[in-house]
Amino acid sequence: MDDIDAMFSHLLGEMDHLSQSLLPAGDAPEMVPASQTESTFSIGFTDLNESLNELEDHDLDALVADLGSKSTKQTSGGTDNQIVESAMTQESEPAAALPPPSNTAESSGVPQMSKPQTKAEKIKLALEKLKEAKVRKLIVKVLMSDGSSKTLMVDERQTVREVLDKLFEKTHCDRSIDWSLCETNPELQIERAFEDHEYLVEPLSVWTRHSENKIYFVSRPQKYVMFTDPQLFYMWKKKARASLSGINEQAKQLLVKENFGGSTVIVPDLEGTLFLKEDGKKVWKPRYFVLRASGIYYVPKGKTKSSSDLACFVRFEKVNIYSTNNYKQKYRAPTNFCFMLKHPCIQKESHYIKFLCCEDEHKLLLWVNSIRTAKYGTVLYKNYQDAMRASSLQTLHSAALKGGPNGHGEDYPHEPPPDFIPPPPPPRV
Repeated sequence: MDDIDAMFSHLLGEMDHLSQSLLPAGDAPEMVPASQTESTFSIGFTDLNESLNELEDHDLDALVADLGSKSTKQTSGGTDNQIVESAMTQESEPAAALPPPSNTAESSGVPQMSKPQTKAEKIKLALEKLKEAKVRKLIVKVLMSDGSSKTLMVDERQTVREVLDKLFEKTHCDRSIDWSLCETNPELQIERAFEDHEYLVEPLSVWTRHSENKIYFVSRPQKYVMFTDPQLFYMWKKKARASLSGINEQAKQLLVKENFGGSTVIVPDLEGTLFLKEDGKKVWKPRYFVLRASGIYYVPKGKTKSSSDLACFVRFEKVNIYSTNNYKQKYRAPTNFCFMLKHPCIQKESHYIKFLCCEDEHKLLLWVNSIRTAKYGTVLYKNYQDAMRASSLQTLHSAALKGGPNGHGEDYPHEPPPDFIPPPPPPRV
């Protein structure tokens, strides 16, 4: 017993020593946001100067004004906390050439004598402000389907839906519910459409310094297919697909209400054989998988499909679902209808990535969107409702514009009358 007491006391001492040694590391998470943005402040540009130069004048003015207000608040607060260096580290050479920001003028409340006029002066001021402010902003180049691009300044508080609204204003395109922001990873040959409720800065901040990832503004007709065609997911066991496509709108709305109208979403009762890629090998083996609200489960060899025999394959909390490109050639997949499940921080090949392959495009549609339904639940339905509301408002606005000043198209079916109506001709003498 004496030996046990001695061992227990020694173990407690070791635990106390370990906890004390970890205390300094406990403060490290406060520095994580700055270190994460260190290499990702400008997405899709070679340097920060280039990204700032691509901003439109009003966006650049808004950036400088916002950074100025942040700097004033930090100075007037009188805090002695050291300002964490922003995401300027990767662009340290251009920033080093600038004169250090003057804090004396701000602390004394003396305004600057002159405001920047040219774009070069505004960029210079923005670089100075970024050095002294703790910010979480990204300057992002979004690629269009026609090869052009738009440059946006994205705040950490902005959701993907808000960024889409910005792009609608810049491109003047219709506000269809199908428009999406997609990230692509050329190294893994994958892409993913961001969900509308996500904060865009967060997933972009995990991109590596020399990443070739890109962001696209594209139309994805399958984005909300679980709401526009719910029968595909909740009546999939019916073999006659023709009967599913012929279902009327009233029946569709009833399905949506039954499965999404409550406090929780009813996940499609999906199951079937998928091909699983073995870790580190280009070998794919068939397994029987079952979808549940918490994750994907499979039937082990020699077991039945009963819930007690199912083994967990992956849970949805820490993984996102990605569509793949040409995995039949890259990994010798049975078909090209594959998808991937991985943590968003994993940017290169890893044994923590799960590869699955479907027999055809229809099954790929079922699994990918059913997994999204299980992962996001009621949030996904709210995203759809917000997208429908925005699309409907634009339709009403367009109809009002076409209808003329009074909003009634029938008054002027062709062209409105001219502003000036000439007087009648004088009577003949």
